Amino acid sequence: MTAKLDFIDLKSQYAALKDRIAQRMQAVLDHGQYIMGPEVKELEERLAAFTGAKHCITVASGTEALLIALMALDLQPGDEVITTAFTFAATAEMIVLRGGVPVFVDIEPDTCNIDPRLIEAKITPRTRAIMPVSLYGQVADMETINAIAVRHGLAVIEDAAQSFGASYQGARSGNLSTFGCTSFFPSKPLGCYGDGGAIFTSDDALAQACREIRVHGQSARYTHTRVGVGGRMDTLQCAVVLAKLERFDWELLRRREIGAKYQLLLEGRGVDLLAVRPDRDCVWAQYTVFVDERAKVQAALQAQGIPTAVHYPKPLHRQPAYAAYCCAECCPESERAAQRVMSLPMSADLSEADQLRVVQALLDATR
Repeated sequence: MTAKLDFIDLKSQYAALKDRIAQRMQAVLDHGQYIMGPEVKELEERLAAFTGAKHCITVASGTEALLIALMALDLQPGDEVITTAFTFAATAEMIVLRGGVPVFVDIEPDTCNIDPRLIEAKITPRTRAIMPVSLYGQVADMETINAIAVRHGLAVIEDAAQSFGASYQGARSGNLSTFGCTSFFPSKPLGCYGDGGAIFTSDDALAQACREIRVHGQSARYTHTRVGVGGRMDTLQCAVVLAKLERFDWELLRRREIGAKYQLLLEGRGVDLLAVRPDRDCVWAQYTVFVDERAKVQAALQAQGIPTAVHYPKPLHRQPAYAAYCCAECCPESERAAQRVMSLPMSADLSEADQLRVVQALLDATR
């Protein structure tokens, strides 16, 4: 019987870090400060140093990071935020929850990131921000996006849930715009053992707003300066991320190496590959390819014990919750991608033998 691979191998990662994770978590259990304990501040300082951003504010999830960033910008009902149609629902969800209007822009067909050439035409007097998504672990074209934002006086929020650790023109994802928002969901490049996230900014006033918003708008205990949420990342999850940071540089190196090997082994073999632009890298939160007859290919790989996933099978402008915000034909590249994208097993601990097994099975299935 063929052994089944893990889509994301968290068990091997845990085995390598088991002792450090236990020590970090035991320290929290010993001091008993489960909310806003010392590990929260330690993690924020280390993540700020890692990205180069002046401020890091840990929060309850990557979704909460987007919401708090929008709240800090004081997004009002009817305000528009330009974003991509090809992303997880959380991106648009937070805009709508604030009463805002998501304005969907199509993607670059070869990277699946928002196409910056299409952004300016969507700007109106109601536009307040641009929210690009750094999909699959590769940063969007932030230089062009930031230039558009400056011309029109807009904020930029990078949805960096999949790209923590990636670089763009020598800078880190998360420290490329007004805000960077990331996720520590377990499957992300840097994950905890539950939900968690972080906001990055170098704007002192916005950072202070985020810190207040995440604790119910408090500037001091029981002094509610603004409307907020219960958006803290708990101390135990911060302890887990601190332990994982100890081998994170190695994991990023491995992700890049494994991604490059996938590209090398599949190039010119009948499978269309994502492009990685020369001024940036990719940390491959998901190693994603384009295939025809996807269901058939997935079934063939599943029979070989190789799991796959689809990120994402339906763009947001085709989702019932968001269809009213866009015309049905506005994002044809997003629709094409949704029909063809397929993600393969990827993690820092993926062995060479298992990677070769995945590649051979994929080539056999697409012949």
